[in-house]
Amino acid sequence: MNDQFATAMRRALEKTRAGDPHGATTMLQDVLAGRSATEDEPCCGPCAEAAKQEGPGRSRAGRLMEGLGLKGGGLDLSALSGLGGQAGGMTKATRAKVPAGATVETRQHGGASGARSYRLFVPSDRSEPLKGVVLMLHGCTQTPEDFAAGTRMDFAAEKAGFVVAYPEQTGRHNAQSCWNWFRPEDQARNGGEAALLAGLGQALATEFDCEGRVYAAGLSAGGAMAAILAESHPDTFAAIGVHSGLPAGAARDVPSAFAAMRGDTRSGLAASRPAIVFHGDADRTVAASNAGTIVAGSGIEQTESGNGRTWTRLVTAEGSELWRVEGAGHAWFGGDPSGSYADPAGPDASTEMLRFFAEQEQK
Repeated sequence: MNDQFATAMRRALEKTRAGDPHGATTMLQDVLAGRSATEDEPCCGPCAEAAKQEGPGRSRAGRLMEGLGLKGGGLDLSALSGLGGQAGGMTKATRAKVPAGATVETRQHGGASGARSYRLFVPSDRSEPLKGVVLMLHGCTQTPEDFAAGTRMDFAAEKAGFVVAYPEQTGRHNAQSCWNWFRPEDQARNGGEAALLAGLGQALATEFDCEGRVYAAGLSAGGAMAAILAESHPDTFAAIGVHSGLPAGAARDVPSAFAAMRGDTRSGLAASRPAIVFHGDADRTVAASNAGTIVAGSGIEQTESGNGRTWTRLVTAEGSELWRVEGAGHAWFGGDPSGSYADPAGPDASTEMLRFFAEQEQK
């Protein structure tokens, strides 16, 4: 995976715009398989070696493609040109279990920046006021139901007293149902996905009387979008949680997104709002160095272990937290394997995120 791959991506885009999607698809599939990227630029070194090391099913390049919603195989190249993918079926997932007394419903939010469906969890009746509203942004190929099952966030929210909304990104807006964290138009304050999600957070804050207590969290592409929301709408989001994601400003196009995912760039912004970040040091989809960009600075660090993992937890002088988990990959820690990208080992990321969010009101 090197500059030759970026060249292949650019040429594939040119073929798509020229009306040759089949040729573009073939070109990218050749790169993913370690074959020549183009007739005059053979990919004889890094691409072939990556494909050999990863096996025939899924090269590192393939994982990076998934992170952008540009997965090979059934590739929808309209996503490369910024036109968005065609409508497609969502991945079926195990229905998430719901705590007794709590309610779940499917809703629609729309505005000037577009519309999305979302799954809404409301905890059971309680004597104490709600602690806040959390937007949970799923990763690529996931659905809200799948994400709720894998993170067990509903059960954590039931105990902690949070309303949780799971916005749905579909194949209509990205070929692999990823939030478009790498497109400038979706990082802006006005218009695009950041504005759409901020509008949802504002509407729910009003409905549940949680003004000033709206938070965003996400996994992978969803985590990257959560980081963007902290910068684009700091007046809406009091804090963020990023799991296996990337910092805001890490990418402005497809080539820079690949570079950021590989950890080959120092671009990206430290979070300007309080942030809790989780990342595995064996993550081979998004480089763990991205976590240190989101939460930068010094503080108190300690090593902890439990539930089959060891991790270091850094609490910065500003109060943000960085959790680095040894031997862990690209999956939500303390999760339920009935959902995708969920690792049952390690710290309980959902509980820790809600604990962190609740603490912000006390500061």
